[in-house]
Amino acid sequence: MQILGADIGFGFTKAVDGRRSQVFKSVVGEAADVQFDEALLDAKVTYPRHIEIEGEAFFVGELAEQQSRGRGFTLDPQQFVTKYARPLALTAIAPFVEDGNPVRLVTGLPISFFRKQRGALTQVLQKRHIVTLVDGEGNRIEKNIQIDRVQVIPQPFGSVFNLMLNELGKPANQRFMTEKVGVIDVGFRTADYTISDKTKYLERGSLSSDSGISAAYTAIANLLHEKSGVNVELYRLYDAVTKGVIKIRGKRYDLTKIVQKAFTHLASKIAADVNRLWTDDWDIDAIILTGGGGKVLAPYLQPLVEGEVIPLADDVDSRMNNVQGYWKYGMHLWTNSKKTEAAA
Repeated sequence: MQILGADIGFGFTKAVDGRRSQVFKSVVGEAADVQFDEALLDAKVTYPRHIEIEGEAFFVGELAEQQSRGRGFTLDPQQFVTKYARPLALTAIAPFVEDGNPVRLVTGLPISFFRKQRGALTQVLQKRHIVTLVDGEGNRIEKNIQIDRVQVIPQPFGSVFNLMLNELGKPANQRFMTEKVGVIDVGFRTADYTISDKTKYLERGSLSSDSGISAAYTAIANLLHEKSGVNVELYRLYDAVTKGVIKIRGKRYDLTKIVQKAFTHLASKIAADVNRLWTDDWDIDAIILTGGGGKVLAPYLQPLVEGEVIPLADDVDSRMNNVQGYWKYGMHLWTNSKKTEAAA
């Protein structure tokens, strides 16, 4: 039995098996027949991004962005689960799965979609999948992926479990087990807020909003459209926002002030939502800021949030906090308790 964690995000998809991990953009495209694939520079991808699922072929992630004529990317939760979740999840976990070996998978959903989409996501993933991975040299590897169990949890609790548990799935940090902790998880589409009170999920203090980092990216894209006349896809803004500049049809656009304005506005909205939501929870001991969006918004957001905000480590990819926690929770569920194993 293998235990895996997969975070199928609107912006990025991530997977871990305890030893290996991968992350790629959540873009799916039709598989094209690339007639000339020699590159001047050696930039081989560690894991395949070309997958065939029951006869249907896909390019995924950066490969889809670069090579697919028809490529898909959505912020709609129902379409995301029914159309994109399966190829994204299988591309993420397939390199780590041994052929025919039973798999148990922990994943998550934003709080606002959790109740409505949990069953649908489980149904999409919890079954036998016959896939073929095609590497950069055209080698084909067929795998029988048997996902026996899928555990879906509220997305931000992944970061709580990542801090709370060690790599054996056992309690490692008593603070997060005995205190009341707030979590602000800024993803691509949503910002999720929740409270863990001595490890117990508090519904009253939990909420999703549409204040994911895509809201800032949309504002940036709209301003670029006004200046250049070009509609820049949101997933093509990642590098430009990081670098502070983008070149469109030969002209360079300085994004520094645009990004600062968009991030300041988004951080103000998130802080107002959180401070209002947790008005009665004045006894929160600490607040965790997590998610890829949380990392970039931290300088703007931390001064506005009421309470002790635990700083983000500079050397950690905060996009991986939830998925690492999913895997640790899977270890806790399925390796540490004979009672749980018998019930499964």
